[in-house]
Amino acid sequence: MRIIRGKYGRRRFSVPTNITARPTTDFARENIFNVMENLVDFEEEAPEALDLFAGTGAVSFELLSRGCRAVTSVEKAATQANFIAKVARELKADNHTLVRSDALRYIDSSRKGYDLVFADPPYDLPGFAEIPGKVLASKLLKPGALFIIEHSAKHDFSALPHYFDHRAYGSVNFTLFRVPADGEPAEGDQQE
Repeated sequence: MRIIRGKYGRRRFSVPTNITARPTTDFARENIFNVMENLVDFEEEAPEALDLFAGTGAVSFELLSRGCRAVTSVEKAATQANFIAKVARELKADNHTLVRSDALRYIDSSRKGYDLVFADPPYDLPGFAEIPGKVLASKLLKPGALFIIEHSAKHDFSALPHYFDHRAYGSVNFTLFRVPADGEPAEGDQQE
């Protein structure tokens, strides 16, 4: 696993061979972070981020490296969670929190809001298509928040509220949602 840019940029970590996660490719991760950097001011705003279905933690550590104030990683699998904890210790990332839990349960139960939420569920997860709606209906997104879900080409989430953009890099797809900030009209609302 490679951290692409930022304060931990170019650091590499050997991922355990028995890990069951499907990590986001470096190519796709680099491209979606380029998009994010045009939407989020990592330096001035220092957003607080959530990485659901964190897997190897590559997205979590990229978020920390680029300037997030704090990042919470949610991962239930022991091998992946232990790897994330090990990398966080090696980086001395005291602004990182690992939650060892089922991400769907976390979506339903968390009362904490974030400025940026990234979700990379297993593509074959039963009920995958309902995940964006669950996140959008949850308490996870602060006003003005950006939510990104990684998915295969078989899903189209453009009809959901707050849909903002879709990007594809090879076989990796990302759908982006932007929750209106306080006082902003919702996407599609008419201003008078």
